[in-house]
Amino acid sequence: MKDIPKNTKVVVIGGGVAGCSTAYHLAKFGWKDTILLERDQLTSGTTWHAAGLVSQLGPSAAITKIRKYTTDLYKELEKRIDFSAGLKLNGALSIATTKGRWQELQRQATTAQLFDVHVDVLNTKQVKEKYPIINENDVLGGIFMKGDGQADPIGVTNLLAKAAKQEGVKIFEKTPVEKILVKNGRIAGVKVNNQVIECEYIVLATGMWSRQIGEELGVSIPLYPAEHFYIITEPIKDLPKDLAVLRDFNNSLYLKEDAGKLLVGIFEGKSIPAFNKTNKVPNDFSFGEFPENFDHFEPYLEASFKRVPLLENAGIRKFFAGPESFTPDTNTLLGEVPEVKNFFVCCGFNSIGIGSGGGAGKVTAEWMMNGHINEDLFIYDIKRFQKFHSKINFIKERITETLGDLYGMHWPYKQHKTSRNQKLFPYHEELKKAGACFGVSNGYERPMWFALNNEKPEFKYSYNYQNWYPAVEFETKNARKNVGLFDLTAFSKYELKGKNVHNELQKICTANIKDEIGKTTYTQMLNEDGGIETDLTVVCLDKNYFRIITSAANREHDKFHILKYLSKEIDFKDVTDEIACLGVFGPKSRILMSKLSEDDLSNENFKFATGKKITINGKDIWAQRLSYVGEVGFELYIKMNEAKEIYNLTINAGKEFNLSNCGMLAMDTMRMETGYLHWGHDMSPEENQYQAGLQFAISYKKNIDFIGKKSLLKIKDKKHNKKLVMLTLNDSKPGEPLLLHDEPIYSGKRIIGRTTSGNFSFNFNKTLAFGYINSEYSKENILKENLFIEVEKKKYAASIILKPLNNKNIRSI
Repeated sequence: MKDIPKNTKVVVIGGGVAGCSTAYHLAKFGWKDTILLERDQLTSGTTWHAAGLVSQLGPSAAITKIRKYTTDLYKELEKRIDFSAGLKLNGALSIATTKGRWQELQRQATTAQLFDVHVDVLNTKQVKEKYPIINENDVLGGIFMKGDGQADPIGVTNLLAKAAKQEGVKIFEKTPVEKILVKNGRIAGVKVNNQVIECEYIVLATGMWSRQIGEELGVSIPLYPAEHFYIITEPIKDLPKDLAVLRDFNNSLYLKEDAGKLLVGIFEGKSIPAFNKTNKVPNDFSFGEFPENFDHFEPYLEASFKRVPLLENAGIRKFFAGPESFTPDTNTLLGEVPEVKNFFVCCGFNSIGIGSGGGAGKVTAEWMMNGHINEDLFIYDIKRFQKFHSKINFIKERITETLGDLYGMHWPYKQHKTSRNQKLFPYHEELKKAGACFGVSNGYERPMWFALNNEKPEFKYSYNYQNWYPAVEFETKNARKNVGLFDLTAFSKYELKGKNVHNELQKICTANIKDEIGKTTYTQMLNEDGGIETDLTVVCLDKNYFRIITSAANREHDKFHILKYLSKEIDFKDVTDEIACLGVFGPKSRILMSKLSEDDLSNENFKFATGKKITINGKDIWAQRLSYVGEVGFELYIKMNEAKEIYNLTINAGKEFNLSNCGMLAMDTMRMETGYLHWGHDMSPEENQYQAGLQFAISYKKNIDFIGKKSLLKIKDKKHNKKLVMLTLNDSKPGEPLLLHDEPIYSGKRIIGRTTSGNFSFNFNKTLAFGYINSEYSKENILKENLFIEVEKKKYAASIILKPLNNKNIRSI
């Protein structure tokens, strides 16, 4: 133990692919004072038994970048260190046997063009040529990714460990961490064999142990292991050595050549949580396996015989069952946890750790060293989750579904079925009776749409016409013509009080925050490099008393960002679960509100972008003249225990004005009709306000250096490389095609940008998209170009629109 230092800058805990990659990148980027502690031997958790598949294409640009970098890194290190990672990049073939899956694969092939990933779209005959041993009878087509393949997990980890040591990292095996030490809410060190190592940062790369390690510190890390199965056959005569990896998603199968044998693995629809008796992973579970469960595996083995008939006569050399950890949404956990400062995680890889470990380690190192990330990686940020997500009942039930999500259909608007009804609105039963089809937002069951004519309020998933279109057509048209009642309770809400609170808000917001009771300000918050971290509204409730309203999904993320810069003198409180909010929007909203309240709600006495207390049925309610749907309207902030009464009063009084309940999908359509952006789609830390067309929310006049101001001043007068535009399809029909996001935008034969949001507007009978295009096009030139949006490898003519479809001025009404 004498070699272990008494102090260091960073301790990486965990010697799998994630820990070794993070340690290597930290040292490579300059933090040489990094040590890695492994409780047993390198790879002894789940890395050693990984199938080792590597693939380039991810669900977003940032994740694709992580995966591409991973493969490139392994290639580069193999040469530099002269050590094999067992890379065999014979490509990967994904096949489709249903129409929906074929559409999904063609969408992937279309999106791949944005990220410079070459994908071949193959017909049935070409699939057979690419994979001669396949039974192609029911195959509709496939996509082939040339640079994909497989690696040896143990080889990759040792390669990264050797590279880390060359950069100065000290690696200690057989060195279990007994305790993580925290002082004043930040990392202070670790205790190993009764010895304390003081440190400034910790990276927890402990795979399936991460949740229980976090729990001891009050840190929520939502993952849990499920049993994962594969078989390896006896050697198969004349098996092609250059065989591609085969993914048969519809049968939950993957197959790869393994030294003259075939490995057949599954990601089944209903998985088995591991360690069921104790709900804990034993500390000494190294290179461990579970007993064979042939009954569970057999139906998938039968399916593999049908897909690759020669398997039927091949003997089974090895039946493997072992644990792999999964998260609530099948995405990795990266970033700083909200509970403890300088405590980072790099875990929850959902069986794709070898294929993304290199890039994930790089991103983790950059995140730690810069204090933020300049890419749209919210999909991986641990702060997308809340405390309840790591509770044992929630996470164990959820992973029975999410393991299967890897190979399940990735339908648009898909909702999880497990671990539902975690948070209900006080008027949940009323919404249910009104025909609400619920989706989860900020943990709440929130209406997505309301079924018409006593139809079943259930999604019927499709890549074309949506079964909820008639509901959204009715809701959006009625809200524009009469009045719609929208639920806004799930929006994140924080209250800030203190003598210096206005100054501190000026420091973290880009706009000039109005310090006058009842005035609201729309603004963004940035990181130091000018990337958009959050999009929000600030309202002054009283002297030295403000409320922030921000996106539902970003609750922990935005809270973390605000608290990072707020001084301890400010009293900060998350009131999301204490205050309900109803949106009463539409041309008849004021008359309806005047029936409910005796207060003067006229435009003269209640201007747009202001708020004030009003009374409804003797209850004090804070009302704001704001609307995310572009209609005259009121946001009503109500004590949670009074919300049901106010909801029912509004519904009853609204009958006279043809009020309709409206869901999130109607709101999303209407915000696009009005030209309003959405954080996480149309803006992220990857964009600045000039690119997003939000420069009106920047105030250089206020005499304060707000976060990101220096970076903005550097780019203020320069040409920006991209800009946000609004487009419509020239031939618009509902769901033909279905626009979502990340569809390439073409000028002639050249890709000039990508979409970020898409919807069909029934009010204007237009398929509508937002997206970013290269800035080389002036406004005049772009209007003359022949523009197209590509969906499923087919191009659709499109036009730029310079004004939102819904262009009314609701300020003066």
